[in-house]
Amino acid sequence: MKLTFIGADHEVTGSCHYLEAGGKHILVDYGMEQGVNVFENVPLPVDEALIDYVFLTHAHIDHSGLLPLLYAKGFRGQIFMTHATADLCSIMLRDCAHIQMAEAEWKNRKAKRSASQPAMEPLYTMEDAEGCIKRIVPCSYDKEIRVADNIRIRFTDIGHLLGSASIEVWLTEDNTTRKLVFSGDIGNKDLPLLRDPHPTREADYVVMESTYGDRYHDKNRLDYVSALAQILQETFDKGGNVVIPSFAVGRTQELLYFLRKVKVGRLVKGHEDFPVYVDSPLAVEATNIFQENRMECFDGEALEYVREGINPISFAGLRLSITSDESIAINFDTTPKVIISASGMCEAGRIRHHLKHNLWRPESTVLFVGYQAVGTLGRAIVEGAREVKLFGEPIEVRASIKKLVGMSGHADKDGLLDWVSGFEEKPKKVFVVHGEDSVCMNFVECLKVEHGQRAYAPYSGTEFDLIANKFTYEAEPVPVRKRTTVATGVFARLVAAGQRLAAMIAKCDGWANKDLAKFADQVNSLCDKWERNI
Repeated sequence: MKLTFIGADHEVTGSCHYLEAGGKHILVDYGMEQGVNVFENVPLPVDEALIDYVFLTHAHIDHSGLLPLLYAKGFRGQIFMTHATADLCSIMLRDCAHIQMAEAEWKNRKAKRSASQPAMEPLYTMEDAEGCIKRIVPCSYDKEIRVADNIRIRFTDIGHLLGSASIEVWLTEDNTTRKLVFSGDIGNKDLPLLRDPHPTREADYVVMESTYGDRYHDKNRLDYVSALAQILQETFDKGGNVVIPSFAVGRTQELLYFLRKVKVGRLVKGHEDFPVYVDSPLAVEATNIFQENRMECFDGEALEYVREGINPISFAGLRLSITSDESIAINFDTTPKVIISASGMCEAGRIRHHLKHNLWRPESTVLFVGYQAVGTLGRAIVEGAREVKLFGEPIEVRASIKKLVGMSGHADKDGLLDWVSGFEEKPKKVFVVHGEDSVCMNFVECLKVEHGQRAYAPYSGTEFDLIANKFTYEAEPVPVRKRTTVATGVFARLVAAGQRLAAMIAKCDGWANKDLAKFADQVNSLCDKWERNI
């Protein structure tokens, strides 16, 4: 019975953990690395086709984004997640596949100028995303699920995103059972829509995130409704627009909740009927999913609204923009308005068009409501750039640049400590992951020295024997090496198909001789057919 750390170790993105027990191969999350990567991740210990199950904590791409690639390389097992996460993944993985394909097409058009550059294939295709989505098994919160004879799981609401969960995993091998708890991303408390993180009381081993393990949220939380109303009042009085770059899933829906309160309270004098545009197909679909799952996932005041028959993220004047024509028309309407559009860091998508039409206008406001990573257009604007380039054209920044600080879906250090302190008995080991290098190390020291926890921050490749309660391999940090782009292409799909066939053959042990012989004849016949072309 073994736990191996693959991704998001001393880093924040690319979450992935591997479990092996009783002959079964399991992944907990399989996320995409985003932004600046510091350390190399080890490859999966087995071929993708041999993975039996995936347990997914939530739909964010840094936890789910490589699932279609897993499918492309031969995985045909089951992917367990909550109902709301399944709904979100159905749109987010398709959206991610679309981005991969569009980026490959754009780079290939550009590469035509240089005959020496090979064609680039997308990381995965829409077909891979669709195939992956068909492997999803939606699960309810708080219900124990028997995955196999030696594996049980349970999802607990962790309050980070619609459908997000910590996952309890019971593994049995040689009549010995061990219980692991994977925190996923632990939510901030008192969020406007979602429930607070629910504790888990028992675990042999805990794998927990540490994103904000070295900082605290402002306890005097900003009155977002009043702050938003003031920004709208000042901007609309000047005749401008409020443009909000926002993450399509989660943050956009929070903003709609605050804007509804502004609308109902008629807090913007003289502009009470101002329109609000959500200009992002993904955000529109995500908003519909939030509405469909409101009884299961909403909390507090938002849930009270629902019980009274009120939709807390919808209101008069809300306009959902789907088509390109609808998006273009927004900027030809002179009425002062709110425009919410993705991406949240201004790196792609329709937000760039709205910035092009509004950044140069001193009467408009660009309002940032989320983290802006180093090197992004959003970060440059927030840090005071006088001019930016959009679609090859220099745009002078004359609009008012504002921030709503403190909006975070992650627990701070106090929230993390509160969650890990909820176990009635201290776990045998607390593995700290999903945090920057220094943050992981500092949080581990805090857990050990101040809270008496047996904490450890593993690097990618570390292996731990869950029955013997000991490390079988402690990996050292391997800095990321400069990579060259490797074309994948159709041959890579053939290799993946071969791996899947080998994995299937390995599972045939114990079949009836008649079936084994039939299968062998079919494989040999296929080889004979194509061998003629070699």
